[in-house]
Amino acid sequence: MFVAVIGLSSLFSYFTMRHAAEIRLPFLQDFVRSLSAEDASRSSQFVRQNINSMAVKLGEMQAQLIRLDTLGERLAGVAGVNVRDIAKTDRTDGLSDSVSRRANSRSLPDGRGGPLVMPNSLSPAELHSALDDLARQVENKTDALALIESQLLEEQIRKMMLPTGLPVDADWNASGYGWRLDPFTGERALHEGVDFVAPIGSPIHAAAAGVVISAEVHPQYGNVIEVDHGRGISTRYAHASKLLVRQGAFVKRGQLIALVGNTGRSTGPHLHFEVRLNGVSQNPTRFLRMAQSSPAKPTKTSMR
Repeated sequence: MFVAVIGLSSLFSYFTMRHAAEIRLPFLQDFVRSLSAEDASRSSQFVRQNINSMAVKLGEMQAQLIRLDTLGERLAGVAGVNVRDIAKTDRTDGLSDSVSRRANSRSLPDGRGGPLVMPNSLSPAELHSALDDLARQVENKTDALALIESQLLEEQIRKMMLPTGLPVDADWNASGYGWRLDPFTGERALHEGVDFVAPIGSPIHAAAAGVVISAEVHPQYGNVIEVDHGRGISTRYAHASKLLVRQGAFVKRGQLIALVGNTGRSTGPHLHFEVRLNGVSQNPTRFLRMAQSSPAKPTKTSMR
């Protein structure tokens, strides 16, 4: 009997709810409408909560984007690029401006606060517009940071192509660049490089990356290598005992290219190092002072 009662009640409830609109019973229609209104209210409340949560997350992302913008400006200062001239970030109204003003701190961590003033809730259309604006800001920042990256890469390559590395782990005070008394004739003559005093067989490294344009025996330079570093800059490594690279080879910065010797017009074992710009000799000391490696201890070997 109990099962029969339950079954009949279930069938009655099913057919009554299903055909309530056709039967047009007022109390049943009111009951259905109340259920529909409750479901709609529950769904609306759920959607509103999700929109509010997304709005809060959007504000946090915009604050992080401002900190990223600050970092980009610092990197731009190092790279010598003006990011504001490349891509100016547009600020949106309402929530974007509010978050931007609250998070516009350059020197401190993310610090935000103040009295609680409840704003009008964002509509789905406003949230969609704010997300589109955030996407545009991210795209602008990406372009700006990509330009900074290329500028820093170009600067790094330029430094790698400058002869600022020490070719020999030794002092270059034996004979500096400029006018001096020639060790063979005793007359005043121009010395177009600097001399590194080192034992025979000491390694000679490329002062910068480049292409070997000559590796030959010269009557005055002895065994000599000349490396072209681009932009009219070249270096010469003379009086070597042995050449380890050939003409046309590409050498990296710091690569072993020869060994110190006493060939050519030389009074003792040393490296004669020259830096030339468009074929004109330059003072290598101006480049060697920029060497990143620590200065080596002077050797006891001396020239006669």
